Amino acid sequence: MGINLNESEKENKIFSYEISNEAKSLAEKYGYSDYIVERYIKLLGEEVIDLLEFNEIPMPQTIRCNDFLVSCDELEKRLKNKGIKIQKIPFLPHGYEIIESPYNVGATHEYLMGYYYLQDPGSMLVVYLMNPLKNSFIIDMASAPGGKASQILQLTKDSVKLVSVELKKARIKALRSNLQRMGFSSYVILETDARKLSLKNSDMILLDSPSSGEGIIRKDPKRKRSRPRSDMRKIHLLQYQLLSKAIDIVKPGGEITYAACSTAIEEGEFVIDRVLNKRNVDTIKVDSPIGDKAYEEFNGITFDDRVKNCIRLWPHKHGTEGFFICKLRKEEN
Repeated sequence: MGINLNESEKENKIFSYEISNEAKSLAEKYGYSDYIVERYIKLLGEEVIDLLEFNEIPMPQTIRCNDFLVSCDELEKRLKNKGIKIQKIPFLPHGYEIIESPYNVGATHEYLMGYYYLQDPGSMLVVYLMNPLKNSFIIDMASAPGGKASQILQLTKDSVKLVSVELKKARIKALRSNLQRMGFSSYVILETDARKLSLKNSDMILLDSPSSGEGIIRKDPKRKRSRPRSDMRKIHLLQYQLLSKAIDIVKPGGEITYAACSTAIEEGEFVIDRVLNKRNVDTIKVDSPIGDKAYEEFNGITFDDRVKNCIRLWPHKHGTEGFFICKLRKEEN
C-alpha cells in the first residue's frame, strides 16, 4: 500500500532506491545497469526474467503502409512480387511485420517512393491513440526523424497545420526527407528548443519526449548500460519542462499526447504525477487495444489517482518497444 508524500520525498524514493543482491546478480548476468534491473523487479516481480530473456531476442522489422500514396492492398502485392513476406499486425490499421525479405527493406523502390515507413508497433500506436483531427493545428514537439509526424499527416490526409519541432540541426535533414518522401506538404519545420516555443492555442500536441531509450533495448542492446543512474533526474526534468511548455501552448480544452519510449517510472508516471499536481490539466482515459494500466504506486509512494488512465507497453507482453503513453486535456479557464 502506498503512502502520500511531498515531492521531495517522492523524488528520493524514485531516484534513490536501494539495489538488491538479486538485481546486482541479474544485472551482471544480462549486462544491465543494476538500477534498471532493480526497477524491473519492483514493477514486474517474478516476470522480470521473462522481460530480460525477451529483450535478448532481436526486434523484428515492422512497417507502416502510407495509404496517402498507395493502397495497402497494392503495397502488399508489390512487396509479395519482390519476394518480401509480410504479416498484418492485427491492432494497427496500417502496420505490417516483415517476416522474410531478400532485400534491405529500407532501400526498396517502394520505400524510396514513400509507400511505407519503418516504424515500431508501439510508436505507431501512439499516434492512433492520439487520434489527430483533420484541419486542426498540431504541434509535434520532438519530431525527428519524422515517423509520428508523417503518421499524423497520413491519418489526417495532409489536412492539418503541423509544426514539426526539432532541436538538433543534424536530425532535421532526415525529418524533412521523410516528410517529403511520403508526399506531405502541410507542415513547417522549426529548428529550436521546444521549451522556448512562443506558439499559442494549438488544438493538439504530440510530445514523444526525449528519453533514456530503455524501451528500445531489443533494437539497441547498448541501452542496457548507456545511462548512468544520475542521468535519470536530468531526463525527468527535461520531460517535465517540455510537458509544462506543451500545457502552456495548447488551447484550453486542447489535448496533449505524452509518450516516452521507456520502461522507467521516472519518465512516465512520475512526470504525469507532477504535472497533475501543479498544472490545470486532467488525464483522458487511454482506450487501447493492447497495454497495461499505468502504475498507481511505486516503492511505497502513491501517484495521483488519475495516472491510472495512462498505459504502459512491455516488450515481453505486447511485442512492442517499451512505451509509456498518456493523454491530457487542458482545463478550460
